[in-house]
Amino acid sequence: MVVPGVILAVLVVAYPLLTSAWSALTAQDEGQSAFRWLAENPVYIDILRQTLLTGALTVVMALALGYPYAYLMVLVSPRWRTALLVITLIPFWVSGLVRIFAWVILLQSGGPVSTLLPFLGGEGLLRTQLAVQIGLVQVLLPFMILPLYNSIRTVDPRLMQAAESLGARRSVAFFRVFVPLSLPGVQAGSLVVFILTLGFYVLPQMLGSPSTAMIGNAIYTQASSLGNLGRAGAMSMLLIISAMVLVAAVVGAGRLLGRIGGRR
Repeated sequence: MVVPGVILAVLVVAYPLLTSAWSALTAQDEGQSAFRWLAENPVYIDILRQTLLTGALTVVMALALGYPYAYLMVLVSPRWRTALLVITLIPFWVSGLVRIFAWVILLQSGGPVSTLLPFLGGEGLLRTQLAVQIGLVQVLLPFMILPLYNSIRTVDPRLMQAAESLGARRSVAFFRVFVPLSLPGVQAGSLVVFILTLGFYVLPQMLGSPSTAMIGNAIYTQASSLGNLGRAGAMSMLLIISAMVLVAAVVGAGRLLGRIGGRR
């Protein structure tokens, strides 16, 4: 049972990564390596920085919307819980490209959003960073809600009742008792949303503009439009390393907070 999984992981994950790394290390572009070219073109470093910031903002927005929704799923009756779960899963029944086209129609100049919001002056939100953020959050919100719900439903509600019986206000009991116990779900959902955000390129291409381009757009341009696999590989490795460092930092911080909470 293990061998097929290992073979699949090698073919799907390890081989593409090694191929990208080899292309980045061996390719020569005008007498210089792809990594040196990348270091001498800070515009791509800026695109990577913008991509990481976009990912972080997407996590914050998805968490702000997903946590109350997941908490509501725990509070309601089983019938309503099923309805809320179905609503969460409905986006998976529709093609991602169809959803992106729907946002193009909604956010374009003269579209429903600009009509309902007169202060936009009829210009719409299409080709802006906000449009990209809205699209990313809508696509990735289920990946935040499901881990949150799985974590929140395991928290014993009697713990909050015990805190309130000891004199704590309900809001204090929620933030000091309930929220810390649900942090595993927050961490899992945040990591999944952040990592998935880094790989988007169709959505920023259709909802954004060149000024809102993400690293996926730059990699696609180098690999497909320009045919420079060395540069694309260098940017891919830079993205992977940056993501691994940030994920390791988040996981380490979560473990540290868990130890501090355990000592208390």
